[in-house]
Amino acid sequence: MTLVKPAEEKSTDLEDVLDKLSIYKSYHLRIAILIFLAFASNTVYCSNFIFVAESVNYTCIKYSSDSNSTSDCEEWQYDNPDSFVAEFQLANQEWKRTLIGTVHSLGYMVGLLIVGPMSDRLGRRNTLVVTGVLGGVFGVARSFSHWYWLYLAFEFLEGAIGDSCSPAYILITEVVSTSQRIKFVLMCSIGYAFGGLVIALTAWTIPYWRTFLQVIYTPALLLFFYKYLLDESPRWLLIKGNKDEAVKILEKAAKKNDQKLDRNVVEKLSCQNNESKDFLKTVKSTFSSNVLRVRFFVCLVWWTTSTFVSYGLTINSVSLQGNKYLNYALLSAVEVPGLFVVSYILIYCKRKLPLICCFFAAAILCVSQPFVPLGMPWLSILFYMAGKLMSSFYFNITYLYTSELFPTYTRNSMHALCSSLGRIGSIISPQTPLLMQYWFGLPSLTFGLASLFAGLVTFMVPDISNDSLPDTVREAEELGKSKKSMKSLEIDYIKSDITRF
Repeated sequence: MTLVKPAEEKSTDLEDVLDKLSIYKSYHLRIAILIFLAFASNTVYCSNFIFVAESVNYTCIKYSSDSNSTSDCEEWQYDNPDSFVAEFQLANQEWKRTLIGTVHSLGYMVGLLIVGPMSDRLGRRNTLVVTGVLGGVFGVARSFSHWYWLYLAFEFLEGAIGDSCSPAYILITEVVSTSQRIKFVLMCSIGYAFGGLVIALTAWTIPYWRTFLQVIYTPALLLFFYKYLLDESPRWLLIKGNKDEAVKILEKAAKKNDQKLDRNVVEKLSCQNNESKDFLKTVKSTFSSNVLRVRFFVCLVWWTTSTFVSYGLTINSVSLQGNKYLNYALLSAVEVPGLFVVSYILIYCKRKLPLICCFFAAAILCVSQPFVPLGMPWLSILFYMAGKLMSSFYFNITYLYTSELFPTYTRNSMHALCSSLGRIGSIISPQTPLLMQYWFGLPSLTFGLASLFAGLVTFMVPDISNDSLPDTVREAEELGKSKKSMKSLEIDYIKSDITRF
């Protein structure tokens, strides 16, 4: 077996031990598979409203007056009487149908303030289990609801405390070293695309929305067994002072990976524990700089555009020409090569030019898509898929770029603030199908203009690929001016939020 030799330092940093454990061996591959499934379920639960509350045609068959106005209609006839719209009698109330997605995103935004502290207090694994099982419970409960507002309440609760994505994401970033983190996250993140394929094919196979919800949410109850299949984060255990348990998990990982940890190494194990600072003080110190205030505005535009366009394109994909289920499945499948491409960009390329190019390319594709001739559905879908791919690219680049533009002591706080406020985009995006009442291409045109604006404001920030990460406000203000070599990034920003999707 391979022997992991102790470091020369008197104390051994956890990072040095994790760096010796390969992510391609038994222990980490099992974690990758389990989180892959958790991410797949996250996609299914965040986007099922697209098929559950799908648009249905209806006509009035009885008016209360001779005006023949829809506002005077007493009885409606639905093309699909078993649909969500028909069972909740939502004719002529399109806003109630689209409100489902908005409420879920609002719940998720609120959940960022709940699940994060819960994860810090209870642990990554325990929070993953609790939120995952609650998500299944709320989902199944929705399938039995016969009152619209109760359904909406369950939708909000699921988004707020029934989303296991955040603790799962934090867990996978803490069980591997910095040098392996991007690759390991990439392996697990393919689950998002897989979830998109699953929900499209399941919705195609099971058209009745109540049965559909029961089928996709019941497996979430099995996440309870993750308590026995997953280990807690060694980093979290060390920070909480539970060194013995952390050592036990690391030795277990080494054994399954056919390695052996020297006892002298683990006895000296330590982990950097950053003391928490007052959130308002750290934000205030950053906003004292005019340069960083402008930078914050730009980052906020990035985040709002990323969530608005990415989720909006996904939601409106079922309105494209052709089979809506296949269109949605293709939209999910295109994410897979996109993950590999963007990982290459993040590792080997600069930030500013690729980000601007992705914003502008998405703008061109989204603005052009509505003008494709109706007799060429393949070309319309191609433009749409390419636009979605570009939005995926700039979402991922935004995630990293935001972290590199602010000083160390306020980096996580600013990243969390931009991410949280930027979720307004995902709250608005479910309402974009309403724009089709005025013109079928208006949603795509709106996504294109938003991407164009985000690309233009990107010129206001420096390209920091050749600079060291700033530690102070003054150093942050000087970004783009110095020619120092960039420090290797400890991707601590990942812990401050999740999300993509």
